[in-house]
Amino acid sequence: MAQIRPFSLRVGALLVFLAIAATYLRARSAPLRLVKTVSLPDVQGRIDHFGIDLRGNRLFMSALGNNTLEVFNLKTGARIHTIRGLDHPQGVVYAPHAKRIFIDNAGDGTCRIFDGSSYRLLRVIHFSSDADDARYDARTRRVYVGYGDGGLAVIDPAHATLAETIKLPVHPEAFEVGPLGTDVYVNLPSAGNIIGVVSLSTWRIIATWKIAGAAGNFPMALDAAQHRLFVVCRRPAELVVLSTRSGRAIARVPCTGDADDLWLDAACKRLYISGGQGYISVIAQLDANHYRTVSQIRSVPGARTSCFVPELSRLYLGVRRYGDHPAELRIYQAEK
Repeated sequence: MAQIRPFSLRVGALLVFLAIAATYLRARSAPLRLVKTVSLPDVQGRIDHFGIDLRGNRLFMSALGNNTLEVFNLKTGARIHTIRGLDHPQGVVYAPHAKRIFIDNAGDGTCRIFDGSSYRLLRVIHFSSDADDARYDARTRRVYVGYGDGGLAVIDPAHATLAETIKLPVHPEAFEVGPLGTDVYVNLPSAGNIIGVVSLSTWRIIATWKIAGAAGNFPMALDAAQHRLFVVCRRPAELVVLSTRSGRAIARVPCTGDADDLWLDAACKRLYISGGQGYISVIAQLDANHYRTVSQIRSVPGARTSCFVPELSRLYLGVRRYGDHPAELRIYQAEK
């Protein structure tokens, strides 16, 4: 027995060392590394979408349940300003050429336009209801807003005026402007889980693509170079990859549940999906037709909105208050 005990101790020590080494290697090889957590003790309720001002080094976060827009230093994460008095803010974009911030409000159906330097309210554009997601397209220098029971608005940022409205059959969720700025892909889950292709020359839907076998198509991202459109469905929770040439589904990969944001990291050939189930799914793009899950990063239940900034290789995650734990902004670095 006296000879076995030292051997057992050595084996035990070796196993502990191997476990520590494995943990270290997993941490080193993790596709996203948490680099900073910013506590937001005064932010209550749900957090919605983000926007960025890359040149001005700012990150905008819609604190929907708090009726505020929180502004952060993009590189340090420090909070630098708060816009108050909003009404359930959802989508937010910054138009750099006009130096204006556009904030969509679900509560009163408005898009409120603020000066990008002074944060002074310049104008309010009223929609029928539920002003939701927004996009800024640098090619056309237009802001696009999804709203109401079925509308997509086109705003001229320089003049802060409504240029056009496009009728849709139901409320739009996430959407992406095509690579030439001539069309828009729109998620329309309440219309039978379809994607509408909208022409920006005729201001109407010119094609619809049905997502078979899944429901709740909310987040969307576009890989224009490879002609691929990425959509995440909630029932079941999966990534669906479609061809933008045919609308046909190319691949399907299970992912985190209750997803509300989806991002393509073209440099690392990965997709990041933030879900209210409490995980960030990381899916590798092996080529245009093949994808696989490489990591499920634990976050917090309800943390379903995020923003990826490819110029910094950073993912920003909004974490709502849960229990006694305050709301947070979490910053992840993408590791190559």
